[in-house]
Amino acid sequence: MRTFLVSVSALVIASSGVWAGDGVAYKEGDTPLEGYLAKPQIPDVETAPGILIIHDWMGLQDFAKAQADRLAGMGYVAFAADIYGKGVRPSNPDEAGEQAAKYKSDRELLRQRTNAALVELRKRCDPSKIVAIGYCFGGMAVLELARSGADLRGVVSFHGGLDAPLAAEVPRPVPQILVLHGADDPYAPDKQTAAFIAEMRTAKADWQMIWLGNAVHAFTNPDAGHDPSKGAAYNAVADVRSWAHFQTFLTEALKER
Repeated sequence: MRTFLVSVSALVIASSGVWAGDGVAYKEGDTPLEGYLAKPQIPDVETAPGILIIHDWMGLQDFAKAQADRLAGMGYVAFAADIYGKGVRPSNPDEAGEQAAKYKSDRELLRQRTNAALVELRKRCDPSKIVAIGYCFGGMAVLELARSGADLRGVVSFHGGLDAPLAAEVPRPVPQILVLHGADDPYAPDKQTAAFIAEMRTAKADWQMIWLGNAVHAFTNPDAGHDPSKGAAYNAVADVRSWAHFQTFLTEALKER
């Protein structure tokens, strides 16, 4: 199944035009960061919609870059952010947990890092048509970006954290919100999910939450393995379905106003 999905992705990219990807150095304050930019090689690329991608707890590595390439092949300018800092690329779960904890416990810093990436993307696409997406840790990050009042069309969380220790800085989140959630995800327990739903209702946000049955955490990432009993595992059906929901959301969020 994994080989089939990769082949489909390659066909989508090949049929959608040529794209190019490269590293991008930028800063948040005095902290050097290095993201990854993938863009379609089309005339007037700066007028294309933009997708900001926030990586999972392993930092900016191959998975987030592959998603950027995939989206560039679909005609979007895609920027995979670097939250942890240039050269900070965890090599094991212990290192990843240490890095992720810094930002989970300091949401203001997380908001600053995500907004710094958004500034970089705005320079390279239509700044009025940007959607931010994130995976696991990154899902939590894009929800914080929405809560910070960032000017976006939408945010999409793939199996992300839902807790909100900081209040939103605007009366309601401005972007449309889509949460794609594994129904059996042990890292987003029912109490956290209920609190998120209450937050969205109180904010009167334009939001959707889609539960994907039989899916646990990290269901979009083949590198998560295939054993759901570990709490994180790839689920090919949930991966395909969540991507379809995401594409529908993009069409709605980026339509002409």
